[in-house]
Amino acid sequence: MSAVRKGFITAAMVIMVAGAAPAKASADWLFTPFVGINWGGTAKFNESGADFEDKFERKSDFGASLAWMGAGVFGFELDFGYSPNFFQETTGDTNFGYGDSNVTTFMGNVVLGAPVGGTSGKGFRPYASGGVGIIRTKIDDADDFFDISSNDWGMNIGGGVHMFFSDKVGLRGDVRYFRSLKDEDPDDDVDFALGSFNYWRGTVGISFRF
Repeated sequence: MSAVRKGFITAAMVIMVAGAAPAKASADWLFTPFVGINWGGTAKFNESGADFEDKFERKSDFGASLAWMGAGVFGFELDFGYSPNFFQETTGDTNFGYGDSNVTTFMGNVVLGAPVGGTSGKGFRPYASGGVGIIRTKIDDADDFFDISSNDWGMNIGGGVHMFFSDKVGLRGDVRYFRSLKDEDPDDDVDFALGSFNYWRGTVGISFRF
């Protein structure tokens, strides 16, 4: 994780420097429906007191984001993602053979994004994004013996680029990392640590600027 963290810190510094360049500036709303895939998913399960780790294959993901970007480099984003059948066809130690399952994420993020070429007409905006929110997982047993739903705190960090071909429409490519968070001591003050559930998501989408 240290290499990933250093990479995103470097990207954020580059974006801030690039944002200092003069450009025609105004605040934007950006709405982006997207489709993509997940990969590198892992989770730990407890079976009879022993921990097992399952790894999950690539799965489809779709959703949308709504972002507000100021005249400079700072902005905010709401990101919603949904991945059906996330826990099927495991290749780890347990290979339980899950039935229907899905993962839903809803994140509130801070965004750093430099509007290269201005905020109107053609141009592009590289960005870094990160924040916290809810990760909801749902797993059904293949034999219908159990149905588990869980709402957990989670985090995401990533980045990408908006490419605009006109004042209103462009494309967005985005890659980000999701990980669950857990409260180390529920009986005391809130003390979050990284949880075991994590995966990467890559998406492409059409961005509408208004």
